Amino acid sequence: MADTDPDELERQIARTRAELARTVDAIADRVSPKRVAERTVEDVKTRAGHFVASVGDALGVTARPAEFGDNPDEMWDDERPDLGPVLIGIGAVLVVGAAIVLMRRRRKRR
Repeated sequence: MADTDPDELERQIARTRAELARTVDAIADRVSPKRVAERTVEDVKTRAGHFVASVGDALGVTARPAEFGDNPDEMWDDERPDLGPVLIGIGAVLVVGAAIVLMRRRRKRR
């Protein structure tokens, strides 16, 4: 038989219980609907920020924070975005989409 001290066994059991309790708490926190929603919202905010920044880069506009109470009419006084390329791109997408729809309709009629 192994030479074990009952007091040492009790300490090991207490440590194991404490570790198990921390693990269960961490798992419960991770799968909590509230925590999942919070992480999802943060992820969406981050992705939206990256998307807005990339659109701003495409337009040649530098991002700057807006303050509460700023006059929206004066926001672009220093630097107006060039919307020409964006509008051309949107128009091209619409034309291509319309062409695809028309081609599919013609194929169905045959």
